[in-house]
Amino acid sequence: MIGRVRSARFGHQALALPGLLWTLAFFLVPLAVMVVYSFGQIDIITFKTSFGWTLSNYRQLNNSIYLQTILRSLEMSIGATAACLVVGYPVAYTIARQRGRVQTLLLLGIMVPFWTSFVVRTYAWVNLLSADGLVTKLLRATGLESSSSQLIYTPTAVVIGIVYSYLPLMVLPLYVALERIDPQLKQAASDLGATGFGVFRRVIFPLSMPGVIAGCILVGVPATGEYVIPAILGGDRTLMYGNVVASQFLLVGDYPFGSALAVSLMCLVTVFLIVARSRLARAEDVV
Repeated sequence: MIGRVRSARFGHQALALPGLLWTLAFFLVPLAVMVVYSFGQIDIITFKTSFGWTLSNYRQLNNSIYLQTILRSLEMSIGATAACLVVGYPVAYTIARQRGRVQTLLLLGIMVPFWTSFVVRTYAWVNLLSADGLVTKLLRATGLESSSSQLIYTPTAVVIGIVYSYLPLMVLPLYVALERIDPQLKQAASDLGATGFGVFRRVIFPLSMPGVIAGCILVGVPATGEYVIPAILGGDRTLMYGNVVASQFLLVGDYPFGSALAVSLMCLVTVFLIVARSRLARAEDVV
């Protein structure tokens, strides 16, 4: 009997071994290399890296340029996440209320943009936000944009691009959370005298909090370190943290400082994930 238990445990461990090796080779090892590089130094003449375990790379983060970049990235990420939530919640609620073929078509419409290259979709917004683009013309026609102002290569353009690209990542978890809500709970709240807004505030929104938190994680984390969208829609005028990290690796060639920037961002995102995960666990317990 004991032999069979040990054999079963060994079988389960053997099944998990490929996944563990994959994680070790393609996640933990590169991450460890980056951490080691962040404590090194680069020779400005030979551009060779020496590992003296110095904290000078992390001290450079106190520079106002990098602090402003971090704050700008956080502001734009929070703004884009909030915009995705405001736009995505009604969409997810509408999809959750549908049934049959209509719901399938609406879900398909949310997922279709993922079938096109991320870079191609971002470049499409360059034409839409340019001086003669459709979005700019509509804003000028409604008086929201002056004829002399330019929308492309601004922080607004970057936020629009992030909202468009990451909106499905907000809608889908919200849809799952709203779909799980028992319709009888809403009916019971209405029978007890709650208004439409009261049902939403006291029943629907609290029960959908797991989807809200999951959507904010899926949008906020990658948006904070976004590189492609600011590079295309922001140009040289709007840099986010991901662009600064990439420039240290690709243009400057300062791998130690680039690694320190990346590790710092990773630590910041990890703290956010821990806090968000605890809130998500509490929300799921309530549900």
